[in-house]
Amino acid sequence: MKTIAVIPARYASTRMPGKPLADVLGKPMIWWVYKAAKACPKLDDVLIATDDDRIAEACKKYDMKYLMTSPDHDTPTGRIWEVSTVEDADLYLQLMGDEPLVNPAAFDLILPDTLPDDPYYVAVLTNIMEHPADVIDFSNQKVVTNAAREILLISRSPIPYPKGTLDFEYEKVTGIQLYSKQALKFYHDTPKSILEKAEENDMMRFIENGHKVHAIVSPYKTVSVDTPKDLALVNEILKEKQHGGYQTAGLHPARRRRGQ
Repeated sequence: MKTIAVIPARYASTRMPGKPLADVLGKPMIWWVYKAAKACPKLDDVLIATDDDRIAEACKKYDMKYLMTSPDHDTPTGRIWEVSTVEDADLYLQLMGDEPLVNPAAFDLILPDTLPDDPYYVAVLTNIMEHPADVIDFSNQKVVTNAAREILLISRSPIPYPKGTLDFEYEKVTGIQLYSKQALKFYHDTPKSILEKAEENDMMRFIENGHKVHAIVSPYKTVSVDTPKDLALVNEILKEKQHGGYQTAGLHPARRRRGQ
């Protein structure tokens, strides 16, 4: 079984252009994600998928493997599909390039020891949401699952609605997702589904078409860098971590997670 980690990286962010190259303690932000992935022994390879020459130059400078992809992808899953047509593997681990605090231990939770039987295998790590403000934030994509931990619905609205009880925990999807090669081909070959368009979430394309998406709860939380304020927080956390302060698991609630 061969597993590749792919870090989709685009320069043209609406809120923070060029953020994969944002300075984090003297290194590009994407370098920290790449470094974390390289520390995982279950991964056979790690590469950055980008459509921008400036990111490619940074990859060369810091000796990070990369692949130039089309600028036409409107989701990270689409970019990973393109990688799958060039780099052969059984499984592709998606890591978002704007989460420099990602803990390599999280990868062990989602990476299987043997190849799953389902040829259309899809899985995602989720975090338990601890703050009410995060639950009503539409940037956080909430999930509900069945008893087998297969996702029934992903929504930016607070789901489930607490009409009868509050005896449950809200979960949200993270930027760590796993796809089989055939699942990526299905994604590319299948038109956007209705709920996918409404919620702007890639994985709804699988769910609406009858494919399972497995949700795995992770205790490892991170900070998604969407703004200069987020960037300042990440730098602060890493500085204190280097001096024996913050721990990346548990102390900082995961920030916003976009659909792409």
